[in-house]
Formats: sequence, structure tokens, C-alpha cells
Amino acid sequence: MIGFVDLHLHTTASDGTLTARETVSEAIARGLYAISITDHDTVVAVAAAQRAAGEALRVLPGVEVSTEVGIAEVHILGYMFDCTNRRLLDAFEWSRQGRVSRAREMVDRLNSLGMRIDYEQVAAVAGPASIGRPHIARVLVSEGLVNTQAEAFSRFLRHGGPAYAPRVKMAPEQAISLIRAAGGAAVLAHPGLVRDRKAVEHVLELGVDGIEAYHVDHTDAVTQTYLRTARERGLLVTGGSDSHGPRGPAPVKIGCVAVPDACADAIIRWAEGYHGHLEAGG
Repeated sequence: MIGFVDLHLHTTASDGTLTARETVSEAIARGLYAISITDHDTVVAVAAAQRAAGEALRVLPGVEVSTEVGIAEVHILGYMFDCTNRRLLDAFEWSRQGRVSRAREMVDRLNSLGMRIDYEQVAAVAGPASIGRPHIARVLVSEGLVNTQAEAFSRFLRHGGPAYAPRVKMAPEQAISLIRAAGGAAVLAHPGLVRDRKAVEHVLELGVDGIEAYHVDHTDAVTQTYLRTARERGLLVTGGSDSHGPRGPAPVKIGCVAVPDACADAIIRWAEGYHGHLEAGG
């Protein structure tokens, strides 16, 4: 089927600005063939998106997990796993608590800089979502302390900024193991954005199942580089807009990256084969 896919999307369940239903509606309006909801460290929006999509759109289970290799942050995408797997959900809860601690520390740092906000305001904006820097940015805007979320990031919340605080992250091998144990495919996210090339190679050597070659921040040259890597290593190819909706610090439209439908089809076939292998006792 022709229509393109978007396998990297965030909703209000993490740091996106569209609900699962709104994300599905936008994807259908743009004529997409399939999407994946890949919220940070949570899968609560997956079922809601699948219900909203019905037969009009294929919604693949997904997640994005932040990991560290040395000082480099590397994200691992998971696809087609069991969203009720207890080990995976426990790991997400651990990450969620780490996000809460980090948000509290960043609010304290902002207060020391004279930017007076309360953690309770940030928690209210986040609601049940996995709390993140965009929620802090929204409070800074609502309080009139900055004009835009982009300004909040550039002045305070960016990596290395005066209010930035690191978050404890799991190792990539742990994320890969958890995703695979839950029956899913582990994919290296947007390798072109990882500053340390050795970290990219390290994660590839760990045995990921795929690589995100198509991404809104990848140039054509970077995309071709990682398509070649995927061919050479026999990896799945994925891609997406990494959209956080229209009201985030860097608005990106759903479906703005031309990711071939074959990427979704290949992941579905991989999952069918992998699950069949497990059922056969392999």
C-alpha cells in the first residue's frame, strides 16, 4: 500500500501536545498508512490510539527509551512488544520516578535564577504524562517569564543550560533486553543526532534489530549512510517525524518525513516471525 508511515510520534502521554485521538485523526487526514506511538517511557497512549484508529489506520505499539553510553545520550525505540509486560512496565515506572526527581531539581535551579515557579504547577501541566522539560517550559510561558517554549529551552532548559539537570538513565543493553524480552524489536533512534560516533557503533554492536534511518533532522546524506548501514548489517529500517505536535518548542507536522510503507510492513513481518519462533520453542 502507498501512503507513507510515521513510526516516531509523541502524544500528551509524554511530552507531546496532541492526544492519542488527535494524533490518529491527523495521521488519517494526512493519508498515512501506519503510525507508531513512541512516547517516552510509557505505553499508556498506545491502546487509546488503536481504539481511535479502528480499521482506518494501522497503529503499531511503540516506545522511546532514553539510555546513556558514557556521557552520550542514545535513544532506543521499541516496536511490536507486549504492552502489558510487567518487567517493561516496572522499568518505565523507574524512569518515570527519575523524571519527577529531575523536574524538581530543575525547578529548584530556576528558582535560584529568580524564575519563580512551583513544581506543583509543572506536575499539573504534565497531568498523568511522563513529566519532561516541555512541561516546565509551558509553565515558564504561562507565568510570563519567557515568551515562548523555544526561549525557555535556549535560555534555561537546553543541555548545558543554567537550569538543566541530567536524568538517571538505563544502559542501552538493558533497554534492548527489556524490549526483546517483551517480544519487541529494539531500534537505534535518530543516530544522526548522537554526537559520539563511538556510542552509535557501541549500540549497533549490542545487537539492535533496526535503525531509524529516516528522521526529520537527518539530512539526505545521513539517511543514505544509515540505509547503507542497515543493508550491511541486515537491520530493519524505520523512520518518522518525531513530532511532538503543533504546540511544542519545535513544531513538526505528523507525516512530514517520507518514510516508505515497507518500513512498517517489515516490522510487522519481523514480529510475526519472532513470535512464531518463540512459540515454536526457538
